[in-house]
Amino acid sequence: MEALREIKLSMNRPLISIISVHFNGLSVTEAFIQSILRIAYAPVEIIVVDNGSLHEPIAPLIEKYPSVKFIISEENLGFAGGNNLGIKEANGEYFLFINNDTEVPEGFLEPLVSHFIHNERVGMASPVIKYFGTDVIQYAGSGAINHYTGRSVRKGFEEVDKGQYDYSFPTEMIHGAAVMVRRKVIEEIGMMPELFFLYYEELDWCAQAKKAGYEIWVVGQSKVFHKESMSVGRESPFKLYYMTRNRILYLRRNTRNFQKLSWILFFIFFTIPKSTLLYLVKGNVANLKSFYKGLLWHFRNNLKEAGTKRHSISNY
Repeated sequence: MEALREIKLSMNRPLISIISVHFNGLSVTEAFIQSILRIAYAPVEIIVVDNGSLHEPIAPLIEKYPSVKFIISEENLGFAGGNNLGIKEANGEYFLFINNDTEVPEGFLEPLVSHFIHNERVGMASPVIKYFGTDVIQYAGSGAINHYTGRSVRKGFEEVDKGQYDYSFPTEMIHGAAVMVRRKVIEEIGMMPELFFLYYEELDWCAQAKKAGYEIWVVGQSKVFHKESMSVGRESPFKLYYMTRNRILYLRRNTRNFQKLSWILFFIFFTIPKSTLLYLVKGNVANLKSFYKGLLWHFRNNLKEAGTKRHSISNY
């Protein structure tokens, strides 16, 4: 009787495609899968993309979790490329892109789905994201990236969660660790921009959705717990390279005329001197090199040519 009730309920609900990208870190991905398998919502399809893992490929989990659809890429296609492989195989009306270094409460999905169903203009929405094992907030919305400075302000960052964001509200930017997207949006604006490879691709994607007239929201009744940067490290030179490179890449793609001149001057007279001094004082030569490598990428690549290049870990 209970099984029949669940089938009846799922027939009245949209299918959600849950897509996650795996890169090494097998135990982290398994903990994520176990967490997702415990959620109350149905129907869902779970898609895990092995993004060219060399050290801990996904193979040991394939037989262990037959209800999960595994996709294996021979090379690392980056965050966007890995998620795009999942998109191509997904059948849902809505797609939930969620990091493999997250874990979720049993009822986290229902508020997200409900919000989309009741507002057709919602194109993308993120839950409130908290640091794993704590009540400290990582994300509860964000201001837009300032087109004159390249900076933005995060809402709720490092606040203790006391329920102050337990409601739904519009925001300027989603968070790539967990974001639900309407299929119609992807059909209209395209898949994630692979030019970024890692970091800022979801922000550029979000900007394209807003240009197409869609709303961006935080659904605070939904919570996700994030272990953060398990694959690349929180302060690694690798991460700094892509954060530097892609912050500028985002601005190059989304600003014009005086805005472009403004952020270029801001970088020359503020960001570059400040960062250089910071890394020199800390004696962090590796991060200093990565910072300048991220800057110099833009002297070697115009956007049209860069958009046709295939990026992999070896390009770093």
